[in-house]
Amino acid sequence: MSEEGLQPQGLVLDGRYRIIRRIAEGGMATVYEALDERLSRQVAVKIMHLQLAQGPHRAQFVERFYREVRSAASIASPHIVQVYDSGEYQGRNYLVMEYVRGVNLRYEMNMQGTFSVHETLRIISETLEGLSAAHETGVVHRDIKPENILLNTRGHVQITDFGLAKAASQATLSTTGMLLGTAAYLAPEMIELNQATKQGDLYALGIIAYEMLSGSVPFASDNPVTLAFRHVHDDVPRLDTVCDGIDPSVSAVIGHLCERAMESRPKDAYEALQEINACNARLSPDAGLFRVPPSDRPQSENTEATALQARHQETASMAVPVPPAAGQAEHTQQTSTSGQTVDSGQGMDSDQTVNLGAWGTHDGEGDTQIRHESAMGAPTTQTPRKRRRPALIAAISVFAVLLLSGGIFSWWYFLGPGSYWTVPQPNDITCTNESVCNLAGADFSKYESTLKVSGIAYSVSKEYSDAVANGRIISASPEAVGSHVSKRGGSLKIVVSQGVKQSTIPEDILDATSEAGKKPLEALKNAGFSAVSHDEDKDEYSLTVPEGAAISVSPEPGTTLDHNASVSIVLSKGPKPVSMPDITGRSKAAAEQQLAEAQLKVTYTEDWSDSVESGKVVSATQQAGAQLHWGDAVTVVISKGPQMVTMPDVRGQSSDDASKTLKALGFEVKISAPLGDLTHTVRLQSPDPGASVRLRDSNGKATVVTLTVV
Repeated sequence: MSEEGLQPQGLVLDGRYRIIRRIAEGGMATVYEALDERLSRQVAVKIMHLQLAQGPHRAQFVERFYREVRSAASIASPHIVQVYDSGEYQGRNYLVMEYVRGVNLRYEMNMQGTFSVHETLRIISETLEGLSAAHETGVVHRDIKPENILLNTRGHVQITDFGLAKAASQATLSTTGMLLGTAAYLAPEMIELNQATKQGDLYALGIIAYEMLSGSVPFASDNPVTLAFRHVHDDVPRLDTVCDGIDPSVSAVIGHLCERAMESRPKDAYEALQEINACNARLSPDAGLFRVPPSDRPQSENTEATALQARHQETASMAVPVPPAAGQAEHTQQTSTSGQTVDSGQGMDSDQTVNLGAWGTHDGEGDTQIRHESAMGAPTTQTPRKRRRPALIAAISVFAVLLLSGGIFSWWYFLGPGSYWTVPQPNDITCTNESVCNLAGADFSKYESTLKVSGIAYSVSKEYSDAVANGRIISASPEAVGSHVSKRGGSLKIVVSQGVKQSTIPEDILDATSEAGKKPLEALKNAGFSAVSHDEDKDEYSLTVPEGAAISVSPEPGTTLDHNASVSIVLSKGPKPVSMPDITGRSKAAAEQQLAEAQLKVTYTEDWSDSVESGKVVSATQQAGAQLHWGDAVTVVISKGPQMVTMPDVRGQSSDDASKTLKALGFEVKISAPLGDLTHTVRLQSPDPGASVRLRDSNGKATVVTLTVV
């Protein structure tokens, strides 16, 4: 469909996604490159076509649109194109997806023609990694084809378009008997039994590998009915019969994916991935480099197939009614196909509808032979009569049937069961007739598959619960199995348990300089812990940890555990109060011991003391008995003993000069002149010159030096 009238370039969706340019156009939607202005990243925005958004089948297309959101969002894999968001703009639904730079596999196949064994196995293994993640969550893609396998600029695979995906536990694909898929890659059970299986994805991938290696799909035709018939009734030829020289182990492992019987294939993508990797590891370098030259590509079985191979898209997605069961004759003698849309965009779809009520073959110009399929797949042949009913009778009959069926449909769709969904019963909940059967307690991961199968609209919110195990349903609205949910805006609202809320003890809770360390009890509460044990009687004094900060916590910081688990914490009472010990007159060693016991921060100095002998405490900056705390500073003076001076020789000096010299040293001077002081010259001194003399006595009085003059 053309979107030229919309011209959305520059349009901002949801106040966030600014449309830049159109990338591609498909059967359901147009894909645009856009900028997520909130996160400053490129995204791809897929907007539903206007005629689908306003058409009579809007609900079905919207459901397929959002099935892609749910399916892709439930899978975590680098090989799956991520769906980020969804919304609605002017009645048109849109998806916001990961923007993948690159091309799809179909483009590379058209460009290269064939691939080497090594490159084929690499692409197939990466695709299997993505499918393995999908299969693990219970999702079957259902539409694996080259158009839905993207190769980014690094050459790695990313699978897109989960619009057809369904829960793997679903027995049939549709209550209407219509089968969605791609004709050239449909697994036999999807056509014959209407079943979506993990093995069906593997079959499609096996056909892709076959095509990459040989340059041609094993079955090809312009008529999708003929193509589907071949997949149901013919075995895929071995690769080594069409690729001369290919390693037999490669032929065998690809053949295992393409087995006609579903049970003969690997059980899921993980098992297939193991087989592919094992095969690749055993290959010799030459075997890995083997490639069929594009000019040697095997010719298709008829000219129709040859023409089909030349197209950009070899086959289209198609809707196929399930072949009639045994004994049910279909009288339709006409096969009709709709046009197909080439899909070159990111996650685009292209549909082709085919009526497979009967396999039609022409035996001549006038006769058409109808071969009907039994439930076991065995054809029966009928030759219809050439007799024709009058056109008028046929028209009246058809009109009457339409009137009757239209009335029944209106009742069914607007008032009857077609107007609501019925809440299904979880497989792990036992219901009895005597009581109401609630959804509470059911395993949601399993129940979600049931919801996807039933097609019921639902929304999920998550809450932590101390009583309900992780992943199980806490409550639902409506809550009872069998309740009705309107298809006109209604939905089943489910609250799923996240289990007991987990909390983590802050890593920095023992760092007293951090926010958590300054207020550890508040930090544990803010972290979500509800059972913090703190006994003030067990708090401890600390020289290094400030008062109120945490000394220890159990379990260790950084531990993650249930929010209601017990956490014990010991806080600091700060430095312990102590009394200043009496250390005056004690030896330095004794003083050091007492001060260390009091955990005081001590600075020692030395000074002369006339009253305290050398090596003992003269004084301290804190009085004995003063109230201090651990770590308080104290300065202690240690005695060096009395100050001693060597007596200078002042004899022969004048009495004035000699007195000045001695007084400068701290001595007191006494002049003695028994014969009279005529010359003022010192003749004798006491103490004698050279003697070691105390400057002061024990009372601190200066020592007297006597000078005798003549």
